[in-house]
Amino acid sequence: MSRLSLDDRDIAILSVLSREGRITKTALAERVNLSPTPCWERLRKLERAGLIRGYRADVSLTQLGPHVTVFVTVELESHRAESFQAFERAVAEYEEVVACWAIGGGYDYLMQVVTRDVASYQALVDAMLTARIGLARYFTYIVTKEVKSTVPPFDLLHAAAARD
Repeated sequence: MSRLSLDDRDIAILSVLSREGRITKTALAERVNLSPTPCWERLRKLERAGLIRGYRADVSLTQLGPHVTVFVTVELESHRAESFQAFERAVAEYEEVVACWAIGGGYDYLMQVVTRDVASYQALVDAMLTARIGLARYFTYIVTKEVKSTVPPFDLLHAAAARD
């Protein structure tokens, strides 16, 4: 699949929407210096191309109630393709696993888990071990404080892609 060619206005649309998902179409058009119809057409193009995967609220979990965020590095028992596929299918079913990345290096996956407390996290891990989804070893890193959480620098990423 070929990469969609983006210009500075497309990047501006992505940047504004990533920070202000509820912005009106008219306000978005003004922010990126386009009239509403061309802005709307670009937005639809970005959605159809899969660059915009959805719109979400940035919810303060701390204000919602007690919770724990845990990062977990995972090693699988086997490194066959079907083992990776089985693990990925299984992880998709656990709603507490809010993100999971296949990574290079000493571990196979990095998961982000959000749950009520450490006991709930341990119950999740116990269930994963019991389910025999190929998890050989895991290492737990509990988040004690959020220091920074922001959107990617779209303009810098676009500039780097344009040079390639």
